[in-house]
Amino acid sequence: MIEPEQTDLILGFIPLTDSAPLIVAKEMGFFSQWGLNVKLQKQNSWATLRDKLHAGLLDATQMLAPMPLASSLGLGCAKVQVITPLVLSLNGNAITLSEKLHQEILQENNLAHVTLPLAAYLLQKVINVRKIRKRPKLRFATVFPYSCHYYQLRDWLSSANISEEDLDIVVVPPVNMVAFLQSGEIDGCCVGGPWNAKAVRAGIGLTALTSFDIWQDSPEKVLGLLASFQQAKPNTVIALSAALKQACIWLESIPNRFEAARLLSSDQYLDASVDVIAPSLIGSCLTHITMPPRAIPSYNQFSKSTKNAASTSSINVPEYIRGEWLISQMKNAGQLKDIDVPADLVRTVFRPDIYHQMRLKLEDQSVQFFSSFRLIKISV
Repeated sequence: MIEPEQTDLILGFIPLTDSAPLIVAKEMGFFSQWGLNVKLQKQNSWATLRDKLHAGLLDATQMLAPMPLASSLGLGCAKVQVITPLVLSLNGNAITLSEKLHQEILQENNLAHVTLPLAAYLLQKVINVRKIRKRPKLRFATVFPYSCHYYQLRDWLSSANISEEDLDIVVVPPVNMVAFLQSGEIDGCCVGGPWNAKAVRAGIGLTALTSFDIWQDSPEKVLGLLASFQQAKPNTVIALSAALKQACIWLESIPNRFEAARLLSSDQYLDASVDVIAPSLIGSCLTHITMPPRAIPSYNQFSKSTKNAASTSSINVPEYIRGEWLISQMKNAGQLKDIDVPADLVRTVFRPDIYHQMRLKLEDQSVQFFSSFRLIKISV
């Protein structure tokens, strides 16, 4: 067993279904197994979480996959070198429309019902009619400017040649999305679970499509920490990564995911009911209060391996190609204009070398752990 240089850690998270690896690692004792005493600290917004990490008030955090890159470039903040040694999850987002917008789409397109996943071109008539009648533009929300949510929403809209000149896009913290949909402050949003499912259960939204319908198996959440922290405490980072890797593997068991939904529902974590947390974890996308769910087996992915002609690798590896893909999305969104992007940026932020050090520690110890239902042999 490695000796962490620092054992007491504060980790930040946003109340979302894909914060599950952090909560499972805490509740199932994986942090303790690696000699860590971890306190999980819930944050309301991604900007607050980022700022607290930068200021050293949090030792590490769950982060949106583009966030370490944005921090390292100084986008929307002072420039701070943030790294990621571990991808925590793929997919997990969805675009939900208010019930009012759902009805507008039906009316303006002369439809009795919509077909899912929803084609963005159906918004075009709504946009045109609002423009002619001098009504307010549609307003959509994402959770953070430098997020896959924002890039996925842009890609969906652009498939119908809808630009940001045709509607407004604002930033709203995930926990506030349902209330904003209900009040009419926004007409739609791209957000992670369980907030889409909560809107559907409440009868105030239609989940039009998931992020898997837009991008298949894109990195969504990562472990983020300051480069200076890793340099000073490398063993602590390996121990932290190992515990979270175990949690990700534990979450690949469907029976375990039901248990995870129960853990997540606690007031100290998501403070939401199991019936809105569990669906995405078991590959079910709630669509509308009057419509059946859609089967999306990869709605939330935490640890399955991906295969290509050359190799088999875990989705948890922070591969350079993932960072390059995210940089391309930031460029497409016009966020890197007049920004000097160092040639080695991705290699300094995405750190597969740390991941592989952690993997060797797991293999050396032949780590085994018990889930609630069966013994799992860790394979990394």
